[in-house]
Amino acid sequence: MATQREGEASQETTTTPPASLSELVQERYRKIKEHAETWRKLRKTEDRVRALQERLRKLVENEEAANSGTSVRKAPTSDDKVPK
Repeated sequence: MATQREGEASQETTTTPPASLSELVQERYRKIKEHAETWRKLRKTEDRVRALQERLRKLVENEEAANSGTSVRKAPTSDDKVPK
């Protein structure tokens, strides 16, 4: 996080300050637009992660249910075995 701030600080120092009000407004608009795009990407990523977590949770539940179903069955007793 510190390196990101350092990068932003160095980027701000390398750009020339806006000379007029319109340049200032345009620069501010560009930054807001970039922020909005980044936010949208983050939300999409979060939505994908939530969907994958839900799928994984369902798979684990199904696997546990299948495992518990097979472990409930007992091994055949001597009464169940057919004599040869």
